Amino acid sequence: MFDLDLLSILLPAFVAGVLVLSTHVVLGQQVLKRGIIFIDLAIAQVAALGAIVGHMNHDIEALPFSHVWMPAIFAIGGAGFIAWLSKRMADELEAIIGCFYVLAAVAAMLLLSNDPHGAEMLKELMSGQILWVSWSQLILPACLYISILAALIYKPELLSGRAFYLIFAIVITLSVELVGVYLVFSSLILPALAVNHYYGRYKLFWAYVVGLVGYVAGLVLSASLDLPSGAAIVSTLAVSAVIFRLILSLNSKTTAVNGAVNAQDSTQV
Repeated sequence: MFDLDLLSILLPAFVAGVLVLSTHVVLGQQVLKRGIIFIDLAIAQVAALGAIVGHMNHDIEALPFSHVWMPAIFAIGGAGFIAWLSKRMADELEAIIGCFYVLAAVAAMLLLSNDPHGAEMLKELMSGQILWVSWSQLILPACLYISILAALIYKPELLSGRAFYLIFAIVITLSVELVGVYLVFSSLILPALAVNHYYGRYKLFWAYVVGLVGYVAGLVLSASLDLPSGAAIVSTLAVSAVIFRLILSLNSKTTAVNGAVNAQDSTQV
């Protein structure tokens, strides 16, 4: 008999995954193109730091939607700093972004060191709680993601300019709230890596397929075996990406062999 209670948990979690992938697949390919792989991890960590600062200050925590705008302020500030560095220290940018991530992570640990619930909050920010996402939590991300995608369709050049950093910061802030830092990084990088050497017409489509397969498999695995949802989805995303790369590699070799055979036949004729 089909478990309706399980479906009521998995469905909003799946929609959250679809929303995250809707923007992250596009942004992830731009991250690879720019060669700033760790920017997503760094900005996600800075957004998490903003959430922690808001949590530590009860006056801020009491303000409406502080769990959204506090991380957003930190993320936008971090993205602006990286954008400023990209014009001045381009040759060392990736190393600096890595240092930026480590410093933000250490700051988060220090702030929460004396909080009795600090370890739990840090774990939630890192791994996320996608299985417990509610429909009401999806309204704001859905509206903003749709607006961002519409803007990118209308003006794709936004991805290649300075606006990329602002868009990136907004998207990452909302995604960390939904799925956690690890899934944010994985959703950006793994589908993009899976199709990085694919030059067909449907590159973006296949990247979405890789992401969706990873999320569906991870959610089912997590719910069925009572595994941590974030860790399960990261693992299945990685497997999905590796399988696609292997299939792509085998297809490329087959095409190359067929091309060589055809060329040899033509020469003999």
